[in-house]
Amino acid sequence: MPWLAATLPVADLARTALEALRSAARRAGVRGPLVDAPLDPARVAASFASDRLLRLDGEPWAGFARHSGFFATADGWVRTHANYPHHRARLLRILDLPDDASRDDLADHLAQASAQDVEDAAADAGAVAVRVRSESGWRASAPGRAAAVGPLVATTARADGRPARRAAAPLAGARVLDLTRVIAGPVATRTLALLGADVLRVDPPEPAEIAAQHLDTGQGKRSTLLDLRRHDDHARAQELLDAADVLVTGYRPGAIEAHGLRLPPGAVHARVSAWGSAGPWAGRRGFDSIVQAASGIALLESTDGVTPGALPAQALDHATGYLLVAGVLDALVERARDGAGRDVATSLARTAAWLLDAPGREPDHPPAALPPSGTTVTHGRVRSARPALPVDDYAAPARPWGGDPPRW
Repeated sequence: MPWLAATLPVADLARTALEALRSAARRAGVRGPLVDAPLDPARVAASFASDRLLRLDGEPWAGFARHSGFFATADGWVRTHANYPHHRARLLRILDLPDDASRDDLADHLAQASAQDVEDAAADAGAVAVRVRSESGWRASAPGRAAAVGPLVATTARADGRPARRAAAPLAGARVLDLTRVIAGPVATRTLALLGADVLRVDPPEPAEIAAQHLDTGQGKRSTLLDLRRHDDHARAQELLDAADVLVTGYRPGAIEAHGLRLPPGAVHARVSAWGSAGPWAGRRGFDSIVQAASGIALLESTDGVTPGALPAQALDHATGYLLVAGVLDALVERARDGAGRDVATSLARTAAWLLDAPGREPDHPPAALPPSGTTVTHGRVRSARPALPVDDYAAPARPWGGDPPRW
């Protein structure tokens, strides 16, 4: 695919994830073009690079805030992620910079700092910044070794159960409670909605989701707001969860449990995290761009051999989201058989390890091309990518963030 051209085989990763999803859908009884029609490479690329194609009133969306990105340090490079205000505030705080510090101020400060010191301070403070590593450095590290083992989709049966609601289609009528943000989790729940699930996304009022990000990945779902720190909202969230078939979370391992939510017997809990549930980084925050930087991908994708680069899409996010859906479908099939709940887990770092291990590197690739215009659809003021799967469009465009009541 010229639209996903990279040193690493990103197009193969995209196809692998989508075919894993379609195979699971067939096992769940799905028939027809969605699982049998050929994938359109241009559509796949457009969906994976959807942030590059998104237009609001004709204007492109800048996917990263000005304090996010690569910065040279005294001994290497770091990558920061400060798209959310609280992450930006924590990043500036650990560097003793004022709240109104510019990107140039940040760059000047980081140029005098140790990359490892910045990474360590960020981890301690809940900010998001990592040292840019080589592939060999990542593979030799404890978090790198932890990310390289285990299946791409890990599923564990729990010792609980309840009669499953059987449906004619694998997800028709199934209730999915979506507690995810950014890309991987929302891509997963958007796909579950495309397969017929009733998906309700729940967010805290603060920090608000990035508006364009929600428009890019919120298709087919409803969106509501609940503050789990408030007694009434917490009780309502638990009621919603008690009636759900699937809970999808995008938080670090243990975060949902820390909020005091109880998973009902027989439910499928699907988790996507940055670093996985094992290893020394299991509790750390992370995003696709951060995993690329830490794992060696950024240096492999450098155009000059010095300055870190990036994949032509947030491919770890999208692929991991589709893999998570494959695990959910298989878990629901098994639940229909034995009534037991299951935990399904994927991580960006494990997907990155697969990509690094895959054959077919092309260091001399041309620049990635923008997918053609026929791969997008316009609804009102929003132009977004069509689904990667062979259907013309999602059932509905993204609804206003937080605009729906908290009920099934």
